[in-house]
Amino acid sequence: MRVLLVGAGGVGTAVTRIAARRSFFEAMVVADYDPARAEAAVAAVDDARFVAERVDASDESAVTALLQRHDCDVLLNATDPRFVMPLFRAARAAGAGYVDMAMSLSHPHPERPYAECGVKLGDDQFARAEEWEKAGALALVGMGVEPGLSDVFARYAADELFDEIEEIGVRDGANLTVDGHDFAPSFSIWTTIEECLNPPVVYEADRGWFTTEPFSEPEVFDFPEGIGPVECVNVEHEEVLLVPRWVDARRVTFKYGLGSRFIETLRTLRLLGLDRTAPVTVPSADGPVAVSPRDVVAACLPDPATLGERMHGKTCAGTWVRGTKDGAAREVYLYHVVDNQWSMKEYGSQAVVWQTALNPVVALDLLATGAWSGSGVLGPEAFPARPFLDLLNAYGSPWGVREQ
Repeated sequence: MRVLLVGAGGVGTAVTRIAARRSFFEAMVVADYDPARAEAAVAAVDDARFVAERVDASDESAVTALLQRHDCDVLLNATDPRFVMPLFRAARAAGAGYVDMAMSLSHPHPERPYAECGVKLGDDQFARAEEWEKAGALALVGMGVEPGLSDVFARYAADELFDEIEEIGVRDGANLTVDGHDFAPSFSIWTTIEECLNPPVVYEADRGWFTTEPFSEPEVFDFPEGIGPVECVNVEHEEVLLVPRWVDARRVTFKYGLGSRFIETLRTLRLLGLDRTAPVTVPSADGPVAVSPRDVVAACLPDPATLGERMHGKTCAGTWVRGTKDGAAREVYLYHVVDNQWSMKEYGSQAVVWQTALNPVVALDLLATGAWSGSGVLGPEAFPARPFLDLLNAYGSPWGVREQ
């Protein structure tokens, strides 16, 4: 397998460090808009299979040419969701496969944003599913940790743990702290703003997909391995759009453990218009400059990839499932916990970005060996879960199941 990795930020760099320990690929081209980031990621692994390139992820023709020049079989997208569609189209144009960790952006309903869906996460990609299927090519979408591993857990629960499922609820929580920062998101603030301030989506079998107010339906969820109880709220996330396509469940939700200070900060950004992506014109010494308010917020905060040395605690991604097995009620939580101290010592990557990066590498490994195969635009739920979970253990990062 020959891979083009686009994006050498925190997640992309962690991908290189995880992949360098595996033998399933013969080459990985690491490309970024900032060539210094790509070169640093390649230099750190000291492996001849890795080479650095510069590419603008929004330039489809340039990405297509890069795929073809290096004869890449698959494009792994480690950029933020703004670049999903140009990279997705570039992969198809080059005849390569495609894997991402976040799907094409949503657009709220123009009249009833907190009741009805407009353009949903992934709609733009699924609209081209027939094209991929006819070509016999695979676009594996939403293959990070959430979405990604959480979806694999949903498929595993449906196949092996339940006869009927009432609800699948992804629950994400952590007890991470960062020395010296009152507000320092452990993941891309651009993506965090997008998913937390957009109308959350809920799925119900008799109603389909619908939306609610941001931060709705608060609940306290008790996370394992010492993290403990964290208040979680509804957030827009791909699992709610992916799971019902392949797994039979009466209800699907996603709730994120944010904390009251984080929620109030996000609400303030919305109040001030600093969550907007459309450029605004501001004066400068060299004349008026057009800048995106959200990009300014991102520039003012520390890069999540640099926080590992000052970060403490654990992060947990998991899928809570309620239903019946052999006629009896059952409730479980399937989970994956990463301790930041361990990930920093073992890989030099902070826990959240490492956990995100691990899963697409496992998926590429399965695709390279043929354990997973398919064509079209498919989510993780479309594939058997057991090979993935077994390989996750083999990568030295075990998962767990807790009866509730």
